[in-house]
Amino acid sequence: MTSPPNSSKSTSPFLASSLLRTPIQRVLARGQAGEKVRVQGWVRTRRDSKGVTFLELNDGSCLAHLQVVAEAGHPALRELAPVTTGSGVALEGLLVQSPGAGQAVELRLERVLLATPSHPEYPLQKKRHTLEYLRTIAHLRMRSNTLGAVFRVRDRLFHAIHGFFRERGFLFLAAPIITASDAEGAGAMFRVTTLDVETPPRSSSGSVDWSKDFFGKGAHLTVSGQLEGEAFALAYHDVYTFGPTFRAENSNTARHAAEFWMVEPEMAFADLAADRALAEAFVREVLGQVLEQCREDFALFEKHWEPGLLAKLDHVVKSSFEVMDYGEAVGHLETSGEAFQFPVSWGADLQTEHERWLTEKKVGRPLFVVNYPKAIKAFYMRANDDGRTVAAMDLLVPGVGEIIGGSQREDREDVLRERMREMGLPLEDYQWYLDLRRYGGVPHAGFGMGFDRLLMYITGMSNIRDVIPFPRVPGYVEF
Repeated sequence: MTSPPNSSKSTSPFLASSLLRTPIQRVLARGQAGEKVRVQGWVRTRRDSKGVTFLELNDGSCLAHLQVVAEAGHPALRELAPVTTGSGVALEGLLVQSPGAGQAVELRLERVLLATPSHPEYPLQKKRHTLEYLRTIAHLRMRSNTLGAVFRVRDRLFHAIHGFFRERGFLFLAAPIITASDAEGAGAMFRVTTLDVETPPRSSSGSVDWSKDFFGKGAHLTVSGQLEGEAFALAYHDVYTFGPTFRAENSNTARHAAEFWMVEPEMAFADLAADRALAEAFVREVLGQVLEQCREDFALFEKHWEPGLLAKLDHVVKSSFEVMDYGEAVGHLETSGEAFQFPVSWGADLQTEHERWLTEKKVGRPLFVVNYPKAIKAFYMRANDDGRTVAAMDLLVPGVGEIIGGSQREDREDVLRERMREMGLPLEDYQWYLDLRRYGGVPHAGFGMGFDRLLMYITGMSNIRDVIPFPRVPGYVEF
């Protein structure tokens, strides 16, 4: 009988095996002696002693490694001959009770399904590498203990945030990345264009004619999904956006990146008090959940990067949050006796040193500072009756300062229009935003939180480049 085309038998070692992969996290947590398993991962260390080979294997599912033992004379040793640190392997074997401390079971090797050797110059050897060095190999650094832990926590935090809003009935909005509106009114935006940058079309005045561009007008990468979130909140009540945002600020610091993720909820029929309540619940719950799920990873951060980290985070989760008016905060700072680097006076924006003093030394717990001067805040914030301040809030936490910024939005069309004129914003570009006030506008509020900044805070990492998988910063856009 003639075989049909393409019916040749597969030689895949995985298809030849009847076992499915078991994550190393599951093996170490629930594996029982006598259980046969298949594991796949990358070799962290190899040691040969008296004909016996010991491998430490990690697959990214947890911080710990699984010890694999290939006994002397076993046929699999020939297949393991080229395996060194960094090699990728798929192995089958029997779980046995481990005689060593640290893990209940180890794998007694029975079969090698795959062994791909690593080059001898593999840059992650068995030693502690600096974070600065690991940034030079961002495509491999997630295999290190520290960055592996950071990105596991990043994943758990991501899901905790979505879960928090889903449980409260919030609608998720994937806000556009390309926009014609500057939500912050600051102008630090990346331009998006298909025009020839060498010879762009010119208007009669000599300026670039953006009407000839792809969208027929100037376009940029978004700095925030807030404005679009407001439109959806005024139809669905409670919504949130969670996605990448971009700032073209040439700030080459440990806290700034050109591309980062923002969490931005918006609530209709809500004022500043409701905004504060949501922000407090948000911080408590997502932090508590991630601490519970990533105990092993946080133990590493506590030991190697920030002693006292767990106590700091536990304090935030369990403390009551203070509320203080901006004017009161400035008064405390002015009479503190501290020699601040930046002068303190009513009307000036609070700097990190001021925020940390307030939350660490004055109140000793998380603090909402509210009702900031109108002149230092964005155009969309609701003006208070005093004519000097807006219904804005910043949540400050010990150890870092501001972690969330939010406000009640200006829902009065005439007041908003005048504010936009004062700030020189082109009203024609924001007519749709003004329409939200004309057609059933109601009081509404929301906040924004930098996801990567929060991740820095909870992992003890001091540089934002170490919590973003492939960071984009001034002068650097690799991968």
